[in-house]
This record gives sequence, structure tokens and C-alpha cells, in this order.
Amino acid sequence: MIGAALAAGCNSTNDSTTPEPSAKNVIFFLGDGMGLNTLTAARIYGVGEEGSLTIDTLPQTAFIKTFSHDSQVTDSAPSMAAYMTGVKSNNGVISMDSDATQESDCSQSAGKPVTTLLELAKADGRGTGVVTSTRVTHATPAATYAHICNRDLEADIAAQLVPGGAGYNGALKEGLDVVLGGGSSFFLPAADKGKREDGRNLIDEMQAKGYQFASTLDQLNQADAGKPLLGLFGSSHMKYDLDRPASEPSLAQMTLAAIKQLKDKEKGYFLMVEGGRIDHALHDTNAKRALQDTLAFDDAIKAAIDEVKKTDPELKNTLIVVTADHDHTLVLNGYAKRTGKTTADNPGVLGLVKNYETGEPSKDADGMPYTIIGFGNGYNRVDGSRSSVAALDDATVSADDYHQEVVVKVGDIGNETHGGTDVFLGAIGQGADSFHGSLDNTAVFGKVKAAAKL
Repeated sequence: MIGAALAAGCNSTNDSTTPEPSAKNVIFFLGDGMGLNTLTAARIYGVGEEGSLTIDTLPQTAFIKTFSHDSQVTDSAPSMAAYMTGVKSNNGVISMDSDATQESDCSQSAGKPVTTLLELAKADGRGTGVVTSTRVTHATPAATYAHICNRDLEADIAAQLVPGGAGYNGALKEGLDVVLGGGSSFFLPAADKGKREDGRNLIDEMQAKGYQFASTLDQLNQADAGKPLLGLFGSSHMKYDLDRPASEPSLAQMTLAAIKQLKDKEKGYFLMVEGGRIDHALHDTNAKRALQDTLAFDDAIKAAIDEVKKTDPELKNTLIVVTADHDHTLVLNGYAKRTGKTTADNPGVLGLVKNYETGEPSKDADGMPYTIIGFGNGYNRVDGSRSSVAALDDATVSADDYHQEVVVKVGDIGNETHGGTDVFLGAIGQGADSFHGSLDNTAVFGKVKAAAKL
């Protein structure tokens, strides 16, 4: 009898009956365009060469290959879709297979939708949310919840968010629990200063389905955690962090608001947070705004980790992944002396290259000073000798609106291209140890899916 009792006792603690740990909560952070050079420059800008950002402290790391199905250099649509679906798609296509091509009329495009991590979480009964500093219908956030052949069809993308409405994505079931960002114009008809040609007011439709609506920080702070929430803070993209008014929430504040909405979900949640305007400033070759938005993105990561640890101190139930969708052409030039972080009195990495031995400005072949940060392509390039224009100085090149010089001129402001270099991934929490080495972006999908048991 004693032996039988002992055997029963052993069986009761057998590993086979103990559930394996899983990340019931997943927060996926995406710094749009945040290549390694941008990340390095942002570190120096914010905390100096020897400092560390929150992203630098993540214990598990990997390098991610970013090419799309049809291009060496991806755009945001297929790169984010690769993370969300595990499938390589063509440039311009939102979460559809590789047969889909970017067309102005999707009836002319082949291909089928492919299931996203957010949709898998929704199917499992978990909470779901999307946070971005861009329009919520922009490529990166859209790749979590929408399927369409052309990322520019943002009115159609918005319709996929409205439960029960025409064009709704039924895989979202009763709808996302929280959607925060910019882009109210694609939710409003032309008569209400929007861009919808079908006359629908999607904000009204979502409110009729039980959504709260916020358009200011105060309204966001007053939102009830027990009801779904739509927050649209501007008609287009939200402001750059450098220009953000007090009435507009920061990325960190939106992230905390989203966690508030999701943290009590019994089965857990999937939340995507995008620092999207890093990319826009880089397209403008405006390094200061790009670096400031990278710091705002890093602040959101820190805020999320601190908040989640209040209820999950060792992150045994939570996986946090931080990465970028693609690189840009930003470079750090010359043998510059160390600058330390940027302050009101010190341009730091935004300044001119100054020789590390003499401290004097370094000169190019035309005998002119040049900046630490430059770009491979863009619009600001001197025609002919640089000695034909006024010499640059620190005050000029560290100003808010300065656009760094480029090697190849490709057009007006905004036309700098993405780069094709690998990007950084960092992870912490349950399942983070599966991220290491060199990975294709499609592999990230499988690792998050496995960690979360979706």
C-alpha cells in the first residue's frame, strides 16, 4: 500500500502533467526604418557613446534578413507581413501570399490572404491591440489586421477594422480591443474633411459597436479599460516627437494605455507597437527628428517592460520582441572624435566631423567641413564643388530642420530610399531564448507563434 501511495505521489508531480510555460502575452515592437546605423546614432544622440538605451539591454539578440519576395530592398508592407505571417510577399502588398501583386484594383491581383499573429491570437480568445505613431491604416499596423494587394488603399484598410461593416475582416471576430494612432481622415467622409468616397463615417460605426473614441491625451487617459477603444490623434500621421504638442499622447503613453486595456484578458493578449515616424524622418534625411523618434520608441519599450513587470515580475508569461522592418541609407562619416550626447550646448552626433586628435573640423576633397551623419541618397546634394557654397557649421547642421547631405541625389525631400542591410532584433521574457544568430524575417513568425502557443 505504501509503495502504491508513493507511486501515486510520484505520478502526481510527473513533468508530463505539468503544462509547459508559454507567453500568453506578446508585445511586438517595430521601429520602422530603424537600421543599425540609426540605432547607433540614436544611442550617441541620447546617452553618448558609452551609454545604453533600453533596446541595448535586451538579453537575447539576432540579426534579421529583410528582403521581400520580389526585391532586395523591402518596403514596410511585406517586411512587417513577413513577421506577422511567416510568408514572403511582394513590395506594396499587405499580408497576402507571394502570388499577390500591388495593383490599383485588387480584382486584378492574384494571391490569397495569409493568417497573421494577431488573427491567431484573436482566434484563441486573446486580447488584441495595435499602437502606432503613423496612420493606423499605414503599412506596418495594417499588416497585423488587414489583407489587401495595395498598401495605398487605406480607406479599404480602415473598413477592415469595423466589426460587421462592409469590407470587415471577419477573422477579427468581435474586433480589436484597442487601436491607437493617427489617420482619422480615412475613417471620415469627404463631407467631414475626410478622404472616404463612400460617405461612411467609420468612427461613428465603431462607436455604435461599443467602441470608446479618443482624439486627445486627456480623452485617452479617461478611457474605461472595460470597453474597446479607438484613438485617432490627427487626420494623418501623428506629430514627430520633437514637435509633439501636450494634447497629443507620446508613443509610451499610448503603449501604457493599450496595456491597460489588455492586461486583464484572461487568456492573455497580442499587442503591436510601431515607432513609425522614424522612417518618415529618414526619408526626409532629417536626422534629428529620426533620432528623437527613436528615443521615443525606446521610451515606449522601457515603459512597457516596467508596466508588465508589475504583474509578471520575471516575464514568465510575457514575450517582448523589438526589431525593425528595414534599414535606411544613414551613415556615420569620418574619424570623428567622440561627441557625447546631444544637448542644447553640444550638437553631438548631429555636428561636424572633428578630428579625434586635433579637434579641428575634418575637410573633404574640396577643402570643406562635413557632417558626422550623412545619407547614401536623398535630395540635399551640392551641384559641383562644395566650396561653391557656404561652409557648414555646427549650429546649421544640428538645427531641427536641417536635412543632411547625400551621395546620390534622387529627387525632392522625402525620396531617400530604404536600405537592404540586416536589422537588429532584441527579445526578453518567455521564449526569448529562441532568438539568436542570423534569421530570415519569416522565421520570427514561427518563433513568436511557438512561444505563445498560437
